[in-house]
Amino acid sequence: MNEAVIEMMIYYFGTDVSRINHALKVYGFATCIAHREKLPENKLLIVDTAAILHDIGVKEAELKHKSTGGKYQEMEGPPIARDFLEELEMDNEIIDRVCHIIGNHHSYQKIDDTDFQIIVEADFLVNIYEEKMSDSSIKSIRQKYFKTKTGISMIKSMYIQ
Repeated sequence: MNEAVIEMMIYYFGTDVSRINHALKVYGFATCIAHREKLPENKLLIVDTAAILHDIGVKEAELKHKSTGGKYQEMEGPPIARDFLEELEMDNEIIDRVCHIIGNHHSYQKIDDTDFQIIVEADFLVNIYEEKMSDSSIKSIRQKYFKTKTGISMIKSMYIQ
């Protein structure tokens, strides 16, 4: 299933290789964290799918709102993701959860379960590098937003000396 979701995401972003690469990096971290945290199979599918599609709304956000802001990504992403996942005949409960995560992945106060937590941590692990964040920002992010044992270990290993 992941391969089909990845293929759809790549086709959707087309020549926007930086967005494709970002999604694949977040997916790599998220799937690793989810497995190390021993999530059950249904949660692994949610994490993998949400990670691949977490920023799927950014293209439409730029077109409609002339912005890549998180609130616009959250607004535009779920309908696109839902179309993709319905086409793949994914279970409605999984689709609803993935769309909930995509529709809130910049609203950290809405984190309500480990699957959502992992997406946020994986996205931060990639964004810290891509955005060349300062040491003080990294430490603040770690304190405020990292909760899983694996995510904490990764952020410390990669960015906090």
